[in-house]
Amino acid sequence: MTDPILEGRDLRVAYGGESALEVPRIDVRAGEVLALIGPNGAGKSTLLRVLGLLERPSSGEIRFRGEPIPWGTRDFLSLRRRFACVFQEPLLTDTTVEANAALGLRLRRKPAGEVAAQVRLWLDRLGIAHLVGRRARTLSGGESQRVSLARAFAIQPEVLLLDEPFSALDPPTRADLLTLLQDLLRQAGCTTIFVTHDREEALRLGDRIAVMTEGRIRQIGRPGEVFGHPTSEEVARFVGVETILDGRVVGERDGLLSVEAEGVRIEALGKARTGERVLVCLRPEDLVIRKRGDRILPDSARNSLDGLVEDATRLEAQYRVQINCGPPVVALVTKQSFEEMGLAPGSQVAVTFKASAVHLIPR
Repeated sequence: MTDPILEGRDLRVAYGGESALEVPRIDVRAGEVLALIGPNGAGKSTLLRVLGLLERPSSGEIRFRGEPIPWGTRDFLSLRRRFACVFQEPLLTDTTVEANAALGLRLRRKPAGEVAAQVRLWLDRLGIAHLVGRRARTLSGGESQRVSLARAFAIQPEVLLLDEPFSALDPPTRADLLTLLQDLLRQAGCTTIFVTHDREEALRLGDRIAVMTEGRIRQIGRPGEVFGHPTSEEVARFVGVETILDGRVVGERDGLLSVEAEGVRIEALGKARTGERVLVCLRPEDLVIRKRGDRILPDSARNSLDGLVEDATRLEAQYRVQINCGPPVVALVTKQSFEEMGLAPGSQVAVTFKASAVHLIPR
């Protein structure tokens, strides 16, 4: 595990007496991409600004490479210039692509040869070298954001701040830039704090993910930990768990728990005491839908619930299917499987899933 490059302790931000951020502790490790996710108003951008030295917290301490931030001193500006930012709306001057990409380097008084070399390098890596002489006002949204990224990467920052850089882009442009940014972050190796409300972006880019709501970090960890083992109902719902049932452990044998959940019996792997109240969490991609007559289960599928399809929504190459199994459950099915089974509201189905697909949250 690498040492933290940024450390925040007892951070609090208040506006007009109202608390907007309360984070007892956060560390950002050197070279990692830390994704901050959560709904609108969760405090993600506030935390980004505080860690990125764009806003001083109302109270608390930030350290950079082990040293306290020298707020308000002569050293602060030189420290701040070791950071780079890319925001949702590209902040470009009414000059050429080349001049915009070079702006950060020129403000740092870099030699002309270094400026030219870095600008050429990053415009090329971002696929916009052919636009070098274009005026910024003539660029598309995706092209403008590429220029912003080129300007940020060109200064070779120690910390890169990305505040929802793709949210204003159309889906094809967003997908292309997301793939490109993955490669660039790997090449550059700079520490990155990335704000997004999009789960896919967080999973694609984040080495660690922090889930925020109401100005607080609710859970932080590797993507597999956060998405596969949420620690609360609040986090579970935000990371895409669509079936959450009230349950009670009624038995245990060799690590396999038997849980009564809203009228159905579910087997789950985990540790809990008999009689303990739990929330039963099932991700939609972990549920398999079969026609009611096909009861042949894979050896590893310990659970099967009979149900009726209530609704189905097309999501590009998949369908999101709502099923009444006594309790309601939600599953994702490929378009091909959905059509081959002839599923529609009223279809009788069996929903199967493994015991290892069940995540239990103590209540």
